[in-house]
Amino acid sequence: MRLSVIVPSYNEEDRIRKNLLEIKKTLAPYVDSFEILAVNDGSPDNTREEILKASEDNPEIRYEGYEVNRGKGGAIKHGISQASGDIIGFIDADLDIAPEHLVRYLKRMDETGADVVIGSKMHKDSNLEYPALRRFVSWGYYFILKVLFGMSIKDTQTGIKLYRGELIRKIAPKLRVKGYAFDIEVLALCAHEGAVIEEMPVDIVFKRGGSFGRIRIGDIFRMFFDTVGIWWNLKIRRSYFK
Repeated sequence: MRLSVIVPSYNEEDRIRKNLLEIKKTLAPYVDSFEILAVNDGSPDNTREEILKASEDNPEIRYEGYEVNRGKGGAIKHGISQASGDIIGFIDADLDIAPEHLVRYLKRMDETGADVVIGSKMHKDSNLEYPALRRFVSWGYYFILKVLFGMSIKDTQTGIKLYRGELIRKIAPKLRVKGYAFDIEVLALCAHEGAVIEEMPVDIVFKRGGSFGRIRIGDIFRMFFDTVGIWWNLKIRRSYFK
């Protein structure tokens, strides 16, 4: 089974080369065949150059990217279109979540036959060094998702996930959201396909400053409206299936 790991990257010049090499070092002893697709999401800094440096002498690391910023969802969708793996996953570029999780989740997927394995901050065995305000917002978002979608998943937004390749490739052309609500759009469509989704514990060390890191108040409001839009198009208009 070939694994593709997508790493959406925006203004990550200070850490991206080191982190890509860390992902490779982590996967190499456990995964026979893998690729790491570092998607430069229109960064104005030197992210592109740092990814290319990481790819030198490391054929498993591939540069992907474009000039105009598309948001995290757009970056992951682009990565899916370029991935060759039987299993396709993604992990945040800052590695607040260590790449060892990819190995654990891959093993769990193999053991259980799950179609999707995701990290969950709300799993009882998770360990979080995480701002209290961000935890509060995560719980609020969970209740919104419960009301709108009726899904049993407690956490859709943690930045590490694995999908069966055939499933995510089937869903990817239907995806519309480019911002932070991208994850719920993917998971809602996976659930509609009858996919088995399993949540796993996650260890998070929050490295960016402030309660929300790069996420701004405007991003939170946009995420809310995008989420309502996904519910409307999925449950009411059913436009994803037309």
